[in-house]
Amino acid sequence: MSDVARLAGVSIKTVSRVVNDEPAVHPDTAERVVAAIEQLGFRRNLGARNLRRGSTTGTIGLIVEDVGNPFYSELNRAVERIATSFGRHVLTGSSEENSDRERELALEFCARRVDGILVVPAGLQHGYLVPEMRAGTPVVFLDRPAGDIVADTVLVDNIGGTVEAVTHLAGQGHRRIAFLGDSPDIFTAAERLRGFREGCVRNGISYDESLVSMHTPTPDTIGHAVRTLVSGPDAATAVIAGNNRVAVHLLRALAHAEQRPALVSFDDFELADLLDPPVTVVAHDVSALGHAAAELLFARIQGEQSPPRKVILPVRLVPRGSGEVAP
Repeated sequence: MSDVARLAGVSIKTVSRVVNDEPAVHPDTAERVVAAIEQLGFRRNLGARNLRRGSTTGTIGLIVEDVGNPFYSELNRAVERIATSFGRHVLTGSSEENSDRERELALEFCARRVDGILVVPAGLQHGYLVPEMRAGTPVVFLDRPAGDIVADTVLVDNIGGTVEAVTHLAGQGHRRIAFLGDSPDIFTAAERLRGFREGCVRNGISYDESLVSMHTPTPDTIGHAVRTLVSGPDAATAVIAGNNRVAVHLLRALAHAEQRPALVSFDDFELADLLDPPVTVVAHDVSALGHAAAELLFARIQGEQSPPRKVILPVRLVPRGSGEVAP
């Protein structure tokens, strides 16, 4: 704080007032202080305040895309189980696939001096975390890697899983296979599209760009894709849904269709096995993803100093009926 005061040309008390949003600070002065804070990378240390009061936070931070998504709810629960075994609580926030919101949450967790942070990244720039990591706050990325820094990462086999989905559909006789993915800016969506392309090559199927739709899944985007890709004389006879949300929107769009294409979903989802026909999925253990990331984080918290690790967890195809429909 003294460095900020010196750079801004004000007293430490004035810096304290700006940091704590207290009144009676001239706007020009406050602006100089804020600029100095940004330049020096100063962060409010709520943990130090807690230590002065004789307590610690006993927490870790978890940043996901949307806690309302069942995938992330299960992930959160898995992290909580590991954290509880280490006597910690989990602070969770949703980035809403917004990189600015992700940064805001991460730095707020750091200000509260969490013992470590787990991040499902929304953006590609994570240099803002380097000062925190150097200061001793371990960070583990899961489901997607960091964009521009080297850090511990836990992923699933996105490419291999989609290759397996294409191979399964090709084995049923399908040659016109569509791929409906999430936004191409998302790592998992891009990797699964790569797997789709590779799967086509391995199975002797010509990759057709017109059978690919990559958009944030909504009723409108998926409805348009269904009308475009699975209707007409040259329609796709099978579809791979790039994630569980795509699959759910796709099933709704096909609810009243006279003839449904074969379907494989990357990601399992609730009641998928009870539909008619039950949905064939590329499944991965979401709990295992959360456990692996949390265990790696706590190893760092306890002092492990090995180079950053990249862990890739396996996936498996679960045939249930929808992917076994002949063309």
